[in-house]
Amino acid sequence: MRRTVFLATGSLVCVLGVSAQQHSIDTQKSTLTIHVGKTGIFSGLGHEHVVSAPIHSGMADTSSHPAVEIHVDARALRVIDKDDSEKDRAEVQQTMLGREVLESGGHQDIVFKSTGAEPAGERRWTLRGNLTLRGQTRPVEVQVTLKDGRYTGEAIVKQTDFGIKPPGKAGIRAKDEVRIEFDVRLLS
Repeated sequence: MRRTVFLATGSLVCVLGVSAQQHSIDTQKSTLTIHVGKTGIFSGLGHEHVVSAPIHSGMADTSSHPAVEIHVDARALRVIDKDDSEKDRAEVQQTMLGREVLESGGHQDIVFKSTGAEPAGERRWTLRGNLTLRGQTRPVEVQVTLKDGRYTGEAIVKQTDFGIKPPGKAGIRAKDEVRIEFDVRLLS
């Protein structure tokens, strides 16, 4: 009987220890920022675009097998270009959320779910995972650094990998590769 109680207690401690490693992402203090460059013969006349992408929800496992899952609502993305007029920002916003790029009406969920992690130095990791964007899922690699309780880093993705033709006008268009920066904080 004592052995059974001991084993049950030990199992409970192990389960509680594992679940203590799971943390919700603090969506009020975490950010994603997307940088879209420009290319083309007249690219000097155009603007690079900066997009704010609020994190809708997410979880992170900080145990010896780190893992993360992040959800973003595509309809909540906002163009925050400082050099553009309000009219130009609105036009870029409409294009980004529309059929030509994200199709946010039909594909509102953007999800990153890690599938593996390996150390890349002290308090640094390379996360591999799957990014679902515009209804298509592709593998991506994310560099992560932990400093002062914040997980920061970036990933580079190609729009064409997700069925998006980079939008543009004659002689200037968005670059295929976009840089996604993140600053993620966890709830205790």
